[in-house]
Amino acid sequence: MDAALKKVVMFFLAPIRLIWANRWMVFATLMHDLRQRHGASVFGMAWTVLFPIIFLGLYSLVFNLILQVRIPGKSSFDYTLIIFSGLIPFLGFSEALSSGVGSLIDNRSLLKGTIFPVELVAVKSVLVSSVTMLVGLVLLLAILAANGEIRITQMALPIILLIQFFFTVGIIWTLSILNIFFRDIANLVSPLLLFLMLVSPIGYTDDMIPPEMMPVMVVNPLYYMISIYRDLIHFGRIPGEGLAVFGGASVALFILSYHFFQRLKPMAADHV
Repeated sequence: MDAALKKVVMFFLAPIRLIWANRWMVFATLMHDLRQRHGASVFGMAWTVLFPIIFLGLYSLVFNLILQVRIPGKSSFDYTLIIFSGLIPFLGFSEALSSGVGSLIDNRSLLKGTIFPVELVAVKSVLVSSVTMLVGLVLLLAILAANGEIRITQMALPIILLIQFFFTVGIIWTLSILNIFFRDIANLVSPLLLFLMLVSPIGYTDDMIPPEMMPVMVVNPLYYMISIYRDLIHFGRIPGEGLAVFGGASVALFILSYHFFQRLKPMAADHV
């Protein structure tokens, strides 16, 4: 019984143990990627601040001025901040997915190497994209604090950030290893992200969603993720049910995707 229990525990902890054992290697490659990414540009690391601001400006222009969407009891400025709270995590997710799905093809030599575990390529992709997301979150919280909108629930943001990390890494592990065998997967990422942006509640709240759209929402994991961010940041609510559903599904995806990756990795080396 003890041996069986130990085997189960090792099954669940295997991806965490891998990341923790190689944490300094992950950190070094993360810093290298950030320098490479912004080193040749005029504004350099300032793009981590400029990018979410530019994207927010474009999104707000569409919803505020063109579509003229309004939330009862909220000003245009308040509505812009609500958009920001949904847009920031979506940008982090979309950036990680865009770079992560093709990451094994781009780093094919790692599939046959032993120095840097290839599983960590997905982890690095998510962490790199998280830098811009974290900068955007800090900027948003600073604006809210200056506006007197401080919520105790904002202290719970690290929980949803960790859940989003598990969720995104899990998806990238699965899609990146499958992309080696089915190269069309990488081509589907852009239209998929566009679809998810349209059906995710970035520019609207739950009470603005038509009842006929709810079946689409409940199967969209980003619906839960964005709603949780918005509840914690703006509405002072801790969505226990949403956290349980999205958190449980994300952890399960993270663990199962890791072992799925391990099963296919030996065969993947022969297809790159």
